[in-house]
Amino acid sequence: MSGSGSAERTAVVTGLGVVAPNGVGSEAFWKAVQQGTSVLGPVRREGCEQLPLKVAGQVQGGPDGFDPGGLVEERFLVQTDRFSHLAMAAAELALADAHLAADPDDPYAIGVVTAAGSGGGEFGQRELQQLWGSGPQFVGPYQSIAWFYAASTGQISIRGGFRGPCGVLADDEAGGLDAFAHAARTIRRGTDAMVTGATEAPLAPYSVVCQLGYGELSLAGDPRRAYLPFTDDARGYSPAEGGAMFVVEEEAAARRRGARVRAVVAGHAATFTGTRSWRDSREGLARAARGALASAGCAPADVDVVFADALGVPAADQAEALAIADALGPRAATVPVTAPKTGFGRAYSAASALDAAAAVLALEHGVVPPTPNVAEVRHDLDVVTGEARVIPLRTALVLSRGLMGCNAAMVLRAPDPARSPH
Repeated sequence: MSGSGSAERTAVVTGLGVVAPNGVGSEAFWKAVQQGTSVLGPVRREGCEQLPLKVAGQVQGGPDGFDPGGLVEERFLVQTDRFSHLAMAAAELALADAHLAADPDDPYAIGVVTAAGSGGGEFGQRELQQLWGSGPQFVGPYQSIAWFYAASTGQISIRGGFRGPCGVLADDEAGGLDAFAHAARTIRRGTDAMVTGATEAPLAPYSVVCQLGYGELSLAGDPRRAYLPFTDDARGYSPAEGGAMFVVEEEAAARRRGARVRAVVAGHAATFTGTRSWRDSREGLARAARGALASAGCAPADVDVVFADALGVPAADQAEALAIADALGPRAATVPVTAPKTGFGRAYSAASALDAAAAVLALEHGVVPPTPNVAEVRHDLDVVTGEARVIPLRTALVLSRGLMGCNAAMVLRAPDPARSPH
């Protein structure tokens, strides 16, 4: 188990960029999340028509959607897969939000760490088709790097001129939170700022075929019934593409330059419980939650909202409900629990990054967003359904579990208004 907290150097979020199925940019994303909008729909990616997966969350193009060329230069687009396009675009939005750029006099002050679970499947599939259909001379040189999990980290670093510590985590869904912890530890060791987060693009035909081996994948055809965690109708999760990137800075440095502090990265912990059964995740997730609270100096009574992992598998949902009870005690029955991802899908490593984005925005607005499509909850949890709930929020607990057995929890706190320069 690992913790990330420091009295000397505190990590804070100063920039947020989102490219998600329900909106591009944090404002569009938050509007859809707050309203409980569901954008799950039929899988329309070419080559997927005859595959068993019928419902997913897809980042839409068009005038109000995702235009990679509008945020990323062509030379970077041709070298990389869609998951890196999403990452570079989200990073660009986060950096603009933070008003941060590399300092030519100190390029080592900013680093990059991302998480990825599937890498560049679409790019890799295209190049392998070229190899087998036309011959090796038709395979482009970027095949050697575009599929790789670290491609997004590398391209964000190169594009932004960031020469500080860089890395990538490939530890399934929990990676989105673990990347935050890595960034916070790096800041504690002396780096001023980190670009961190996760994006995924798992809806190319080859990638979808790989996912069909997951028994937890929902193959339901009705978008309103495909992803229903904590209910009697739970039948798995609907996958999604997209993700979120953040600028995380050392608090004192951020305040010196007049940056707006959006949230404090107060605590984190991670565990591993393997893949034997979802029941085993109860102990691991509870230990991660308790560890995150301890590293944040936070009591269970301080938690104002829980962003649930919400896998949508009955045994996993039961284990998570019990883990929340184990970690929060009596508070577990009354703390609001939400899972906005049921409206746009579970984007693997980026799922927890999008939860973190929703948590930052929830703290800012004092609003707990609803859990789309979910009505009757079968567990002893106060799952927010139907409409958003307006309540004072200071502390959010974000939970995540991966299909390969990783568990993580992170505590985010609203910044102290008395310390704001604005």
